[in-house]
Amino acid sequence: MDRRESLKLILAGGLGTGLLATASCTPSEEAELNAMIGEYGRTPEEKVVDEKLMADRFFTDAEMATIAVLSDIILPADESSGSATDAGVPAFIEFMVKDAPSFKTPLRGGLMWLDTESRKRFGKEFVSISGAEQLLIVDDIAWPDTARPEMIHGVRFFNRMRNLVASGYFTTRMGFDVLGYKGNVPGVWDGVPEDVLKKHGFAYDEKTLRECLDPATRTKIIEWDDRGNIVG
Repeated sequence: MDRRESLKLILAGGLGTGLLATASCTPSEEAELNAMIGEYGRTPEEKVVDEKLMADRFFTDAEMATIAVLSDIILPADESSGSATDAGVPAFIEFMVKDAPSFKTPLRGGLMWLDTESRKRFGKEFVSISGAEQLLIVDDIAWPDTARPEMIHGVRFFNRMRNLVASGYFTTRMGFDVLGYKGNVPGVWDGVPEDVLKKHGFAYDEKTLRECLDPATRTKIIEWDDRGNIVG
């Protein structure tokens, strides 16, 4: 499954909006996530809660392996950017189930459903079957409008996973770069564009251009006297 197809799936299922830093499993991931916590403006009290959540563990190693495989199916790598696991999305999902406990039962139940469906079709758990076989299952639960009624539990699980994967990925630096998101950057106002002024029969006079729109003095704070004249 390529990136374009995966994004179509995300748009079809609706993009989740949970915006949080995440928990991790390896020391290097934990260090990166701790740095993230310092970046997104947490209060000292919130940091204490985050640290407690990060010290805990909900998913088993087997469950995390399944989450990683499914995350990369939803958002695989392409020629210009990494996959969901490259962005640390499984760790985000691990954090989310601890920060929002209502996720715990649906996600664990969904992972069990996925393995059960995989064993029923192919005799192995989801992470042990081939990529093509994994996609056969995913294709049956990724499109809610066309999914068979007996796939409803898988559909609900995949919708939730898709939202979490998208939320986790697109709130990382890698996701920002994919979107072309620049954040808050200072802008420069060069006045009303010339073509707009001409369209309405206006033009800046030399005094305004010199005193208000000169790039060399754009950082200068203008002062006026009591008569409305610019001082200096």
